Amino acid sequence: MSNQNGFVHHHKTKSEVSVTEDDSAINKKLPKELLLRIFSFLDVVSLCRCARVSKYWNVLALDGSNWQRVDLFEFQRDVVGPVVENISKRCGGFLKSLSLLGCQSITDAALKTFAQSCRNIEELNLNNCKEITDTTCESLGHHGHKLVSLDISSCPQVTNQSLKALGDGCPSLHVLNISWCTKITNDGLEALSKGCLDLHTFIGKGLSQVTDAGIGHLAKHCQKLKKLDLQGCSSITDEALHRVGQHCNQLLFICISNCARLTDASLVSLGQGCPNIRTLEAACCSHFTDNGFQALARNCNKLEKMDLEECIQITDATLNYLANFCPNISALTLSHCELITDEGIRHIGSGACATEQLRILELDNCPLITDASLEHLTGCQNLERIELYDCQLITKAAIRRLRTRLPNIKVHAYFAPVTPPPAVGSGRQRYCKCCVIL
Repeated sequence: MSNQNGFVHHHKTKSEVSVTEDDSAINKKLPKELLLRIFSFLDVVSLCRCARVSKYWNVLALDGSNWQRVDLFEFQRDVVGPVVENISKRCGGFLKSLSLLGCQSITDAALKTFAQSCRNIEELNLNNCKEITDTTCESLGHHGHKLVSLDISSCPQVTNQSLKALGDGCPSLHVLNISWCTKITNDGLEALSKGCLDLHTFIGKGLSQVTDAGIGHLAKHCQKLKKLDLQGCSSITDEALHRVGQHCNQLLFICISNCARLTDASLVSLGQGCPNIRTLEAACCSHFTDNGFQALARNCNKLEKMDLEECIQITDATLNYLANFCPNISALTLSHCELITDEGIRHIGSGACATEQLRILELDNCPLITDASLEHLTGCQNLERIELYDCQLITKAAIRRLRTRLPNIKVHAYFAPVTPPPAVGSGRQRYCKCCVIL
């Protein structure tokens, strides 16, 4: 997979090894600078192939200026420490972006060499590099002062010490993903937020030990936050969202899905403090009701995408508020919202967003909606996709009528096999396959 320099390559072919007269002519007619410019558009595999054509092309293809952005995801099973070390030494200060997504054999030693050699690195993806520890982030803190974006999600050995190192040494950090780093606590977020004041994207899914205090530190010190993903942070309560609403007025995206302790108070806080929100993901927040969404919709008029799957208490009233106050909604997920009826869909279909904005509508497992709902949506001329799985009152005929009115729409639905008619002379009516089983 790699040669003695640690670069990825493929098996030799005649076209890769031999040098023809035409090749020589190209080399003579095109200046070195132009060839380098051409090589700069090639990916890792293509560069390594070019490096095997001739000695001259080897020098040009492996020139550090062509390796400013390196993505080794395709080779994640094969990439080992020496590969990263050799790339780091060859690229040096040219390397701006490196992705080692899923490269589970990479250790702290290789990344220490990388941090020392590539001090101009701006984007680094170490997602699922399970062998790395706090030592890697300490190396980045010492040498990666220009680091702007870092992904260390699913790195289970990372602790608060990593966030302290980043806070101390990477003041330019704008984007950080520490999802599923379950050893992180409030202390780590405090140390990070005090040093990375320009952070605008924080992704922290599944941080089970982080509580309201940790999110409070983040909100207080990182007031430029525009994207905040707290999916599955099961310990946070309404107090955390109160702090977000109090300090993060520039917020555009927030995910609080599977934060089961949140109530309508959180929606009120977001409505009062974050009027520019474009995307809200709140799946499985079962305590949210129509009252909370009324407060949110009245103030967050720029909402475009909402995921309300399994917000089981909301009714048609919520859809009425969205239709009246949020004219830009383009994607709406209402799956498993079992109280939604045709009346709610009528509100959406006649709302300000219907004619031009609405593109995606997900209604899986909404048992009360019928063919009438599809009639209410025929005016949504830009509707691209609708999900109707397990909507048992929707018929194939209604779907055909919808497709006639909206020929480009994709309808995802499932129809159970028709229950056979009762046998002749049988005294028991067979209602459905479930009844037969029972």
